[in-house]
Amino acid sequence: MAGEKQEAPWPIPMFHFKVTIGGKGEVAFQEVSGLDTEYDMIEYRAGNSPEFTMVRMPGLKKHSDITLKKGMFSGDTTLFDYFSSIKMNTVARETVTIQLLDEEHKPLFTWTLKNAFPKKVTGASLNAKTSEAAMEELILCHEGLTMSK
Repeated sequence: MAGEKQEAPWPIPMFHFKVTIGGKGEVAFQEVSGLDTEYDMIEYRAGNSPEFTMVRMPGLKKHSDITLKKGMFSGDTTLFDYFSSIKMNTVARETVTIQLLDEEHKPLFTWTLKNAFPKKVTGASLNAKTSEAAMEELILCHEGLTMSK
């Protein structure tokens, strides 16, 4: 019946989150993607091994670039200003946190990017045939991704 406690919990919805970019503060994004990490695979076989197969083991950890998308607003040049702050061999690396929130706006999961900096910024794709909102995209490089509860 309606209002009764559920036996099995529902998965967490993905639409309530916040992104904080170091000293820039909280920025409202519509979409975040690229929160993945993987290991390179090392294959090795010793010349005197009686097995005719390779030994596989984990190598270096590598992280994907993080893609952030947001709507463009009149007078808001936050992403372009952030990207423009990069000069040759001088980049302000930031700690970026991405938090998945519950109904009470409390973090359920937090992803933290270490030493992140902007790699690419993309302005809106303009098209007179659609009525979609203008969107901009920021791609961040980083040196490590951790997840916590």
